[in-house]
Amino acid sequence: MLGAAEWAALALSLKVSMVATVLSLPLALWVAWLLARGQFRGKIWLSALVHLPLVLPPVVTGYVLLIAFGRQGPVGGLLEQTIGLVFAFRWTGAALAAAIMGFPLMVRAIRLAIEAVDPRLEAAAATLGAGRWAVFGMVTLPLIMPGILAGVTLGFAKAMGEFGATITFVANIPGETQTLPSAIYAFLQVPGGEAPALRLIGLSVAVAVGAVVVSEVLARRVAKRVGGQ
Repeated sequence: MLGAAEWAALALSLKVSMVATVLSLPLALWVAWLLARGQFRGKIWLSALVHLPLVLPPVVTGYVLLIAFGRQGPVGGLLEQTIGLVFAFRWTGAALAAAIMGFPLMVRAIRLAIEAVDPRLEAAAATLGAGRWAVFGMVTLPLIMPGILAGVTLGFAKAMGEFGATITFVANIPGETQTLPSAIYAFLQVPGGEAPALRLIGLSVAVAVGAVVVSEVLARRVAKRVGGQ
């Protein structure tokens, strides 16, 4: 039976992960399109920047976020003064850290899906009089939807498991920034904390598996619909 602290960590993890994933998706789709179809100077540098969180130690990413988005940071201070948005040591900061860490995985999955689309299909739709947005909405988007779902699943799973950048940026405050990984870490630091830690580990595995299964089911339905079956 989960205790109050464990339920709070689960609820916060789900909240942080969903916010991070939903807010990241439009930007991930745009960046993936740029990397897959764009022809511009600095493309390789954009790709390197996008994938940087994957190769940097998470603690480094968290420290950079703290410097930039802390209350004394250039971005964080401006946001607090203008719209009252605070990231440091708040759940919003945990969502930001999770979004940044999961963003490369989302972009990668969507980019591969875009690159797999035959441009001749889009060109054929364009010759029939469809505009750029119509081609994207009626041809490209349905074809890349399995890739989008895969990216969303990877981003959500990464957000659920994010620890290093989160704890560096927003600490481990119960009820405010303590997500499932942070709660597991906290329980493992105290005598007798193994039992609740194991419960949370099992819960984390169940949520991750559930997300993958749901994504797989949706991807298969989309593929059947696109294939006309």
